[in-house]
Amino acid sequence: MPTQLGVIDLGVVAIYLVATTLVGAWFRKGQKDIQSYFVGDREVHWLLVLVSIVATETSTVTFLSVPGTAFNPLGGDLTFLQLAFGYLVGRMVIAWVILPGFFQGNFISAYEVLRKRFDSRVQRCASLLFLVTRTLADGLRLFLTALLLQQFTGWSMPLSILVMGGLTVLYTYLGGMQAVLWTDCIQFFIYMLGALLAGWILLGEIPGGWVEFVQVGTEAGKFRLLNLDTNPAIPYTLWAGMIGGAFFSMASHGADQIMVQRYLCAKSLGHARAALVASGVVVLGQFLLFLLIGVGLFVLAQSGSWSLPEGIRNDQVFGRFIVEKLPTGLVGLVIAAVLAAAMSTLSSSLNSSASAALADFYKPLRPDRGEESYLQMSRMLTLVFGCAQIGVALLAWRIDSPRSIIDQVLSVAGLTTGMVLGLFLLGLMKRPVSSSAALVGMVCGFVAVMGVYIPAALGRPIIAWPWYALIGSSGTVVMALICQVMVPIGHRQQEQPGNF
Repeated sequence: MPTQLGVIDLGVVAIYLVATTLVGAWFRKGQKDIQSYFVGDREVHWLLVLVSIVATETSTVTFLSVPGTAFNPLGGDLTFLQLAFGYLVGRMVIAWVILPGFFQGNFISAYEVLRKRFDSRVQRCASLLFLVTRTLADGLRLFLTALLLQQFTGWSMPLSILVMGGLTVLYTYLGGMQAVLWTDCIQFFIYMLGALLAGWILLGEIPGGWVEFVQVGTEAGKFRLLNLDTNPAIPYTLWAGMIGGAFFSMASHGADQIMVQRYLCAKSLGHARAALVASGVVVLGQFLLFLLIGVGLFVLAQSGSWSLPEGIRNDQVFGRFIVEKLPTGLVGLVIAAVLAAAMSTLSSSLNSSASAALADFYKPLRPDRGEESYLQMSRMLTLVFGCAQIGVALLAWRIDSPRSIIDQVLSVAGLTTGMVLGLFLLGLMKRPVSSSAALVGMVCGFVAVMGVYIPAALGRPIIAWPWYALIGSSGTVVMALICQVMVPIGHRQQEQPGNF
């Protein structure tokens, strides 16, 4: 694969990077307090919230790896979509069960709800888990994106990390949540346009066009959608998708600050519900597009008109097609689309981490500070988490490989989000549960999910990753209830359970 882009393509990428930074500078003038900096004064249209949700959960990994799952010559097909079906179910549960609690207060952090139901220990424990997980996982995502930037520009790895990380930190620092939302919107349309154009050109490269695409894909079983296998170690089955995927979505979209913060920007609970549920439909269509691109790449490779090197990884094939088959100018646009997918996730992570740190740690310790002081601290925290993620990316460059890094990113998400979901589910129950019991349950949930993760990490999986959130959340809930019954707790919370 070529290591450097041409001047025109580099110019397209540079224009995109500069433009996103200017967006941040533009929105700086409208900031007056932490409500505007973190939740856009709660006046954001639901369509913008919808697009931001989709853009945030779409990373470089999605853009390049989802086509690779369908391209895979050893059984790749459309069964990945079964997870998207479960994601949609999970969003519906969030919209009518969990989401109302976030609108029963002037919250800027998801974990302030846990303080109202339990106490500050539970709030800070959940928030700290989010902050550590986000810093590590998104620092690793930054490293993966910098690998692409290095490959396409020929820059050194430290320079690629600093450019990607530095520009993302800058526009997030300047513009706050409004800049994040609007750049998410721009980035969504850039990467969708890039994917559609790449798919159109791909179809034109296949000698027999649409007819050959359908015929070869059908003969190879590439259009298989449902897998009814009951083996829990297989990730892409109907059961793992509909059940495990639903719980994974409930955890990632109902108990994670990076998503909850978007709902809090909406004008009302109804607007937030519309954005959340509709985003599931958009994600389903987006995954279908990327998977069909993967099928097209397989058909093109099978046609003999495009050769691939021996041993190329499945998730490298789409990137190779981009730089080899797309015309000058469009290559730069699609590379900008790949960077856009990454920057939307990273900027959201920075702003959400800063809001969680401020609301869950700083404000309770400094309740007498004014809005201007909180706003300054918010910007400072954005810089702190930005530097931390850049540091993680630089460390990853020194000690690990991109393949094992992405495995770790996906594993961390499955390991941690289920436990926090368990806390939210405990808060909704009519039976009172103490804070101490909830924390014990959270530890037990972690032990339970580690029990299935370790065999997988050693190459002997017994349960696939879509089930991790279900195991973590159910382990947390069950053990908290058992602890509540077996160990009497003197202190009982005064709030009525089921009403955050």
